[in-house]
Amino acid sequence: MPDVFDPQARSAVMRRVKGRDTGPELKVRRLLTRLGARYRLHRADLPGRPDIILPGRGLVIFIHGCFWHGHDCARGSRVPQARRDYWTAKVAGNRARDARNLSALAEAGWRVETVWECELKARDHPALEARLSRLLAETAPRP
Repeated sequence: MPDVFDPQARSAVMRRVKGRDTGPELKVRRLLTRLGARYRLHRADLPGRPDIILPGRGLVIFIHGCFWHGHDCARGSRVPQARRDYWTAKVAGNRARDARNLSALAEAGWRVETVWECELKARDHPALEARLSRLLAETAPRP
């Protein structure tokens, strides 16, 4: 099935997909701030440019969109009808890149956590807050 947009319109649509300061990322940042964590954002010198870095705790957090990173939830396992081969390859490439980045960060001594977009729904909010609180407790600041 051909794309429903002409190349210029498709380009405009894709330009609007943000890579930083997304809604899910802002929610996690607000939660971390409320829990008293201090963090840095998008350090380019780390593999994968993690969304949130807690350097004193040796912890990095990625906030992944379920569709773009191939999560196993309903939204992440959905494959568009148009250009199925393209999207299957695109998401598989994203997953391979994520695995390489995770491995490189682990080798460098970082603890890596991933927060999925589907975990940020209102009904899951208390569970996510408890998870982040537990993470902060487990990774006490280094002297």
